[in-house]
Amino acid sequence: MTLKTTLKLSAAAASLAILAGCASSGALEEVRTTAESAQADAAEARSIATEAQNTANQAQSQAERALQMSQKNREEMNRMFERTMRK
Repeated sequence: MTLKTTLKLSAAAASLAILAGCASSGALEEVRTTAESAQADAAEARSIATEAQNTANQAQSQAERALQMSQKNREEMNRMFERTMRK
């Protein structure tokens, strides 16, 4: 189940329990527990997403450095080739 689905179900369960007018303290505690669990899941998902973004940023940076090195090497190889062709 996705985070959004869990949150929607939690909110719906809380609304139904309150609107029904027969919400016992046990039912309210269950809704509270579900909501707290959903919040914990959301916090964990946010942490994982942040970590994934950081990893992606590092990979992008490394790819850019590799591209620069490749271009520099290509230029050097071209210069070497031109020198050998002049001889």
